[in-house]
Order: sequence, then structure tokens, then C-alpha cells
Amino acid sequence: MATPLQPVRGMNDILPQDEALWEKLESTAEALFRAYGYHRIRIPVIERTELFSRSIGELTDIVEKEMYTFEDRGGDSVTLRPEATAGVVRACLSNGLLHNQQQKLWCSGPMFRREKPQKGRYRQFHQLSVEALGFDEPEIDAELIVMSARLWRELGLDHVRLEMNSLGTPESRAVYKDALVRYFSRHLDALDADSLRRLERNPLRILDSKNPDMAELIAGAPVLTEHLDDASRAHFERVQQLLGDCGVEAELNPRLVRGLDYYTRTVFEWLTDRLGAQSAVCSGGRYDGLVAQLGGRDTPAVGWALGVERIVELLRLEEGDPGIRAPDVFIVSVGDAARRAAFAAAEQLRSRVPALTVSIGAPAAGFKAQMRRADKSGARYAVIIGDDELAAGTLGLKPLRVDAPQQSLNLEQLVSQLSSAPERRE
Repeated sequence: MATPLQPVRGMNDILPQDEALWEKLESTAEALFRAYGYHRIRIPVIERTELFSRSIGELTDIVEKEMYTFEDRGGDSVTLRPEATAGVVRACLSNGLLHNQQQKLWCSGPMFRREKPQKGRYRQFHQLSVEALGFDEPEIDAELIVMSARLWRELGLDHVRLEMNSLGTPESRAVYKDALVRYFSRHLDALDADSLRRLERNPLRILDSKNPDMAELIAGAPVLTEHLDDASRAHFERVQQLLGDCGVEAELNPRLVRGLDYYTRTVFEWLTDRLGAQSAVCSGGRYDGLVAQLGGRDTPAVGWALGVERIVELLRLEEGDPGIRAPDVFIVSVGDAARRAAFAAAEQLRSRVPALTVSIGAPAAGFKAQMRRADKSGARYAVIIGDDELAAGTLGLKPLRVDAPQQSLNLEQLVSQLSSAPERRE
């Protein structure tokens, strides 16, 4: 017998017993995005490699080490998307969505980065992203952050905290970069190979280093907030005031720079202490220069993305594993004619009581075996169809979770009974 194939390392199956938590997050988020006026956009999984090298930054770990890039049969270099923002901006430019327009958009789906797999970090992972394009006011920064805080409340997640910083404008950041170069140039012996390479071209990336041997050196580096221009400082203060007005607490972290080069002004991360090393569950900020960088007009923009797998794991820690959702009704039939009647009855119930989940037992099994399967499935009711029921034009309705007698009902009575039954608690 051939050895069963295994998934590619870092590419995980999402099993039925996990689906309830995924559905809870996705449905809660979708309703929230709709309430704030954000509309869904769906973008390709594969884009031209140039899109990400131009937007994310050639000296970032994502572009240098983590992207799945290959040459297609036409000779074009293409990449599996490592994040969504660049693709959303590209889609807006390709489809003329930014001509004298503002857009509030959201998207979801798999992303791909060839990182070292560990709990909470996978090579195929899923994100929910929101993007607001064409808005310059600090109110939209605050709106996005408040929306994320509301999402945690609606999901019942308490173990998250917010960190914020401002990266200023490209001009003020240039002054800060000079200060960083002077500082790190005095400590060349302490820099690792990646930091030495980035020192002249993009010294901010050194602050994002994950090398623990450099932590003390980075901690002593100049602070970006001390080099902010007046407009960026006023914008950031306004965002903080608006968050305070809404009761959202934030911790200022002057070392927070994010791992993508397109960020400007406000940046933020939601962190947790419940997932080990993978503490960031939602991150974002402003990217005012990205639209122009990708060929459009100067357009302010801000957004965030959350890691679905990490939020699902937090939900599991809070609520436990819900397992596979049980059907409401399990139909048991005995005999060929009853099997046909059961098939038709199942479709009638699904059509007339859409909230019901209806399963049909394996007709080849005997009555007792089907009843055992009905009970094991967790269904609330068994609907029984046999020779007696066929002759009488009725169906048997037997409660499986409470001690109550079986009833003989016609189809109309069955539909009425199941329609008025109390909703199941998940």
C-alpha cells in the first residue's frame, strides 16, 4: 500500500471541528465591517513580483527571504501574495477606483510566506484586512483602531493590548535615518550581517531585527518620536485623543516600526501574551505614499490586517474546542420506498425550515444501527420513516436529547413543530 501523502510543510488543513471558530470570527467581522461602511473586495492570490518589491521594500525580510516567487511559463516573475494591502491598492488603480473617490474596503483569504513554521506562524496563513483610501484625517486612523477594539469585545477576547507609534513623514524620517546611521556606525562590531547590509540603505529595518544579541544595542538607539515633524505629531496626538474619548487604551512604543516599508505616520499592533512568541494578532497603520509609489496620484490611506489562525487560537483558549456542529434532525428510514420518502422529506425540511441542519442516515444499515448513529451525531430529533409511517402518510418525530414520547405527524405538522422548536444553543 502506498504511503499517504502529507501536506507541504507549513501548509495546514483546516478541519471540520475547527470550522465553528473560523465561522464565528468571519461572520462577526463581516457584520462589523458592514456596520462601519466597508465593502468587500476580492483580489488575486498571485501578483507580479514587482508589486511587492516596490511596495513592501526590497530590504525587508518578507521580500528578501520569505516570498514564494517563481517564473511562469510566459517568463514573468510572479509571487504568491505575502500580504493584502499592495494587492488592494493595485486593484484600485487597475479599476479606476481612486479617481476623485474614497474607498473603504475589506478582504480576506490566504497569504504565503516561507517562514520557519511554529505554533501561530505558518507558510500559508489567512488574514482579514481593512483598508481606507483617500482619507487624510486622524479620525479615520482612530476609526480603524476603534473598530478592531470593538471586534475583540464582540468576540469576547480580553487578553489583547494595543501598542502605537508614529513614523512621521518621509522627510522627518530621513532626518531620523541619519541619526540612526550615526548611532549604529559607532557600533559596527555589534551589527549582524543583515544589519550591516541595511545600515546605509534602510537603517529603520535594523530596529525590526529579531536577533536577540542586538536587543540591547537597539534599545539604546535614538527614538523616532523625538524627530517627528509638527504635523505628524499633531496628527498622532489627535488619534490618541479620539481613542481616549472612546475608552480605547493604548501604550506608546517608540520602537514600533512594522516590517513593511510603505508605512507612514500612525502605526499600531494588537498584542497578546497567550500565544507564546507569536504575540502580534493584528497590525496596521498609515501608508500615505503607497498609491503614488505604485503609479497613482498622491492618496492618503490607512489599514490593518489580523491573523485569522491566531485569533481562532485565542477563541479556542477562551471557549474550548466546540467540535463539529451537530445536526438538528437525523432522518432514519427502513426499506426502499422509505428511503425515497426520506430523501424527499429531507429536501422539504431544508426548504421550508432553512435554519435546520438535516442529515440522512445510511439506509443500508438496519433501524437500530441508524438510531445509534442518530444519537451519536448529537441531533436533537430523529425523523423515522418505515412501512407503518408510509402506510399512514405520517412521519415519526422522536426527541433524542430530552425524555419525551415519539409523535406521529404529517409533513405539515412536522414542519410546524420543527419551526417552533427552541433554537439550539451552540
